[in-house]
Amino acid sequence: MNILILGGTRFIGPVVVRRLVAAGHAVTVFHRGQTEADLPASVTRIHGDRARLLDFREPFARLRPDIVLDLIAMTEREAQTGVAVFEGLARRVVVVSSQDVYRVYDRFLRRDPGLPGPTPFPETAPLRRNLYPYRAMAPDEDHLFFQYDKILVERVYQSAPALAAAVLRLPQVYGPGDYQHRLFPYLKRMDDSRPFIPLEAGQAAWRWTRGYVENVAAALVLAIEDERAAGQVYNVGEETASTEAAWIRRLGEAMGWAGRVVGLAPLPEAPNAGKDWRHHFVADTRKIRDELGYREPVPLDEALRRTIAWERAHPPDPMDPAAFDYAAEDAWLAAAQASGAV
Repeated sequence: MNILILGGTRFIGPVVVRRLVAAGHAVTVFHRGQTEADLPASVTRIHGDRARLLDFREPFARLRPDIVLDLIAMTEREAQTGVAVFEGLARRVVVVSSQDVYRVYDRFLRRDPGLPGPTPFPETAPLRRNLYPYRAMAPDEDHLFFQYDKILVERVYQSAPALAAAVLRLPQVYGPGDYQHRLFPYLKRMDDSRPFIPLEAGQAAWRWTRGYVENVAAALVLAIEDERAAGQVYNVGEETASTEAAWIRRLGEAMGWAGRVVGLAPLPEAPNAGKDWRHHFVADTRKIRDELGYREPVPLDEALRRTIAWERAHPPDPMDPAAFDYAAEDAWLAAAQASGAV
């Protein structure tokens, strides 16, 4: 097939591209040119800004893609532009969304009152009632967070029946290339031989669906190749969501770390203060497994091994020293022990 990818040069994108090329597909990547990933020589590159996507309708028409994978639609307007450009050009679109569309996300952040619902939650679970989940974090109206909302991206693409959009709602993704370095705070403490890793007590028991980058990429490729994905919505992620404490211990085993995870009462200045840990963020991923036959190609132990090796070789730059205030952590534990909380 002839596949056009919007984005494709960061984190998940290059993994998807390499899998598609290995499967024999012709791949074109549209991106800004600011990040030139190591992609197979057969990949065609078109440089351009997503904000000016309409300017590229003619070259896209000459390309005649069968499938478009939109990795970078973050706002309603970007999705509207995607529909305007690709209706009549492509047979299908595969859209990357996020599991932050679900109402449980707002309840976890205490922006929507309510008791915890059943988990794992399926694709039909209630969505957020509040749009623009990160607007309060935006410094101005031009910032991405001001208009970001994957609910609106999904709605726009799904309202174009000719594009038969498949929507994949992704979990917390980790692995080589993770520019957010999601596992690094734990791994650094282990490499620094810290005797314990402190968590809020609620967080220690909290569960969150994760996905290794190569396994998530495999799900996207499956949705591209399998016509049964047309018009469907799929949760993606690992079948089992362990507690945060168990997840850290699994990392510790892979790192050879002999410390312990300690659940403590929250400090007012703790980075996760204010979260409602009763609301587990666990997605039901049976639909993509049952309908498309999805299975993770990389087992968990190997995924952790690769992630650890990459994080050690590519630490965040710059690194925030305040994020590793071990004296404060020691004092936190000492105070908890003195009060009998531990």
